[in-house]
Amino acid sequence: MDIRKIKKLIELLEESGIAEIEIKEGEEAVRISRMPAGGMVTQVMPQMALAPAVAPAAPAAAAPVATLPAAESSGHKPKANEHVITAPMVGTFYGSPSPGAKAFVEIGDEIKVGQVLCIIEAMKMMNQIESDKAGRVASIMARNGDPVEFGQPLFVVE
Repeated sequence: MDIRKIKKLIELLEESGIAEIEIKEGEEAVRISRMPAGGMVTQVMPQMALAPAVAPAAPAAAAPVATLPAAESSGHKPKANEHVITAPMVGTFYGSPSPGAKAFVEIGDEIKVGQVLCIIEAMKMMNQIESDKAGRVASIMARNGDPVEFGQPLFVVE
């Protein structure tokens, strides 16, 4: 890929405020992302002509679905009628949309599939975490402002 194109992509990224961009052109791919401190990282990756090299990306995206092993490793053993919702990424947990605002959910609240439970801030981006199961919130296992790890239990739903 031409260096002028890469420089132009970096300029576009800076002007637009986009956090990350990945462009594939034939067998070449360029991924440019902002660092939390505002720095830029440019990574040029030559792609092999074989299709299986691209295929592993899909299972990695599906990895957050496997919640039970991570919950068990944290010490919380879910009961038969409980479902543990875990953090799909590393970041900072926020239970409300803004400081001083009412929490998304509280213990005892009835929730639906797709309902926003919290926000996890990762690399200056606010990611809404939604419920993947309907039920009643039995426990909230993180506090506002707590750092959370991938797979860490956040909520127990009955």
